[in-house]
Amino acid sequence: MLTDKKIAVLMGGKSAEREISLKSGRAIEASLRRQGCTVTAIDPDETVAEQLRREKIGLVVNALHGRGGEDGTIQGLLEILGIPYTGSGVLASAIGMNKVMTKRFLEAYGIPTPTYSVLRLPRSAAAGTRGLPVGLKCPVVVKPSCQGSTIGVTIVESPDAIQSAYAEAFRYGDEILVEEYIKGREVTAGILEGAPLPLIEIVAKGAFYDYKAKYTQGMTEYIVPARLPQNVTKKVQGLALKTHQGIGCRGCTRVDLRVDPDGRLFVLEINTVPGMTETSLLPKAAAAAGIPYDLLVAQMVRSAMQT
Repeated sequence: MLTDKKIAVLMGGKSAEREISLKSGRAIEASLRRQGCTVTAIDPDETVAEQLRREKIGLVVNALHGRGGEDGTIQGLLEILGIPYTGSGVLASAIGMNKVMTKRFLEAYGIPTPTYSVLRLPRSAAAGTRGLPVGLKCPVVVKPSCQGSTIGVTIVESPDAIQSAYAEAFRYGDEILVEEYIKGREVTAGILEGAPLPLIEIVAKGAFYDYKAKYTQGMTEYIVPARLPQNVTKKVQGLALKTHQGIGCRGCTRVDLRVDPDGRLFVLEINTVPGMTETSLLPKAAAAAGIPYDLLVAQMVRSAMQT
């Protein structure tokens, strides 16, 4: 038996990533049951603290994606309740969820990241008509500050399309990021217990790696290990680890990067609660390192028990 503590898998929630969270949570729940654990699934609402107490939960596996699950709020509640949990703590979760704060951290630590500008929701309709931020030119990426799964993200090829991109991003919050688009390869670097996993190269068959490409079978090719020279691979893994450690993350994370045609590296963001369906990116990277899905889940649980 992995542990005699009763485990709650938190999944679902109220964020825009609810459906993906449910898939991650169900996969984790099934794995824990295979490993002999006593498990209950909880789809949290305002009574979640009462549910955790009533069920006498001894450990939480957090499979909540997006707001309420990755932003430090559920982590703070679990700290108050004294229940150990998987993943990063309150501060690291809050920083990692907020793309603007992540950018500022990356700049402060000398980690290369695309040039960007921050826009906030205008107080009047008249103030809402604005073009590209100074210093940026198309193509740019417009994205909400606090969303995952590429929700609300648009690649803008022409200034004529910038207003609709702003409107889409502002649907998900009052702060958005306008970022230089880096042409080249998209790679993701998983970090497990302070060690980098094999890199995955992401090749979307459509315009870019959006929500549909992520979650529609056959729309994206995943190449493991990424087709990069060994020295570049080591640099990517080093930057990912520096990002993970600098923000103060623990457990497993996933860092997304771009590699331009000249071999320059740019960190885009960090995901402190990576997807955990059996075909998600982190499990793919772990499998390439010889770590099957059940062992990956077991390592997450053991890590939480030690914090």
